[in-house]
Amino acid sequence: MTVTLWHCLDARSFRPLWALEEMELDYDLVVLPFPPRAFHKPYFDVNPLGTVPFLKDGKTSMTESAAMCQYLADRYAPNLSVASNHPDYGAYLNWLHQSDATLTFPQALMLRYGVFEPDERKQPQVAGDYRAWYLARLRWLDQHIDGREWLVADRFTVADIAVGYALYLGEFTGAASDYAPQTRAYLDRLKDRDGFKRAQSRQAEANTSGAGSALPSPG
Repeated sequence: MTVTLWHCLDARSFRPLWALEEMELDYDLVVLPFPPRAFHKPYFDVNPLGTVPFLKDGKTSMTESAAMCQYLADRYAPNLSVASNHPDYGAYLNWLHQSDATLTFPQALMLRYGVFEPDERKQPQVAGDYRAWYLARLRWLDQHIDGREWLVADRFTVADIAVGYALYLGEFTGAASDYAPQTRAYLDRLKDRDGFKRAQSRQAEANTSGAGSALPSPG
């Protein structure tokens, strides 16, 4: 079976796209306009939620980006996962899922109320409050990554992809200007990986219809 990923440019779906490129798997990529539930109604026939990402692998269907990374690593690239008997297994799972629930969620609100809403519906205080909230939640990462190359197990894993996407999103929300030096250096290492660069090229090549926006979507 070939994995198929439905994607909007630089949205959360970039996580599984990056993971697929790191794994060098064959896959099909469908780039949609944002939000697809508004601008590509037939997508509801694929994903009843109308959200991205959406991944199909045989009979498996998934909607959560961090879970997709975990699934793909466990199934196809154990070298990008951490075994349950490894001392860092708990930390691996925590970083993997903190990446979305804690580090991406506030930035989605920053983008919505600071960028995507019409001017009359923008909420600068909401965007500013969630910017402060996000930066405060980086304190654990700032401490943890200091002196480390990668998050866990002394090697690159999909936890780095998941957290790395949240940090990358900060370049669009403006929060990256306040990253600690070690966190900025960690993001630079991630962006320098061939898998990251290939994922960026693949989404650009697949966006032949011009469907993508200039800013990443929070969806």
